[in-house]
Amino acid sequence: MTDESWAGWYRDRQGSDAVVLTTDGQQLRLRIRGVDFEGESFDGLAPVAGTPPPDGLFALVDGALGDCVLEWDLPLPVLWDDAVHQATLSCLLSLRRPDPYLHLELQFGGAAYGSHRAESDFASALATIQRSLPPGVRLQTCIACAFSDYFPAPGRGLSGGLACFRGAKDAYRGVADEGDVRELWERRTGFVQEIWSCREYESRPESGAGTGHRGAFPLELA
Repeated sequence: MTDESWAGWYRDRQGSDAVVLTTDGQQLRLRIRGVDFEGESFDGLAPVAGTPPPDGLFALVDGALGDCVLEWDLPLPVLWDDAVHQATLSCLLSLRRPDPYLHLELQFGGAAYGSHRAESDFASALATIQRSLPPGVRLQTCIACAFSDYFPAPGRGLSGGLACFRGAKDAYRGVADEGDVRELWERRTGFVQEIWSCREYESRPESGAGTGHRGAFPLELA
């Protein structure tokens, strides 16, 4: 996977700073006030080993960034009339305690399509946006892909826990329930960000085989 960089802002009690988020679809990296952070989830961005931040510069919760707000925009492909078009996804993530929340808004075709104001994870927020899009318009992201699924277990994290089965496409096409996903789990290629998109994307089936544990998109059973 090729790295992508997304410009945005970091805000906390110390002030606001322009930042650049970089990701390869799996690992997230962020430099703030001269300190490097990385993690597999947006709520798990921790200082890179060997670069502890000065005391009081950041509010860390369990070793990760907390009590802050991140905002960024990224280009997001959408499918419309059998062609790929570019949209922009604006992301607002508040990690302020005790009520962190996420809000996404997609700008496409001169209109804005937003998630609920306080979503708990990227999967739910993207599903909300997909439901509001005009007929025939589909998000082209990992959460909407034919080869992604979550492990069959209660709950899921904010981001980054979505398994990709692009290395076992033919096998996943026959997966229809959580038992099938468990049997195929060790053949996953890795984990990806829900807002990522790669060249091997295929639209997820609306029912039956290939809908895995979580079901069709945007209908999610997980």
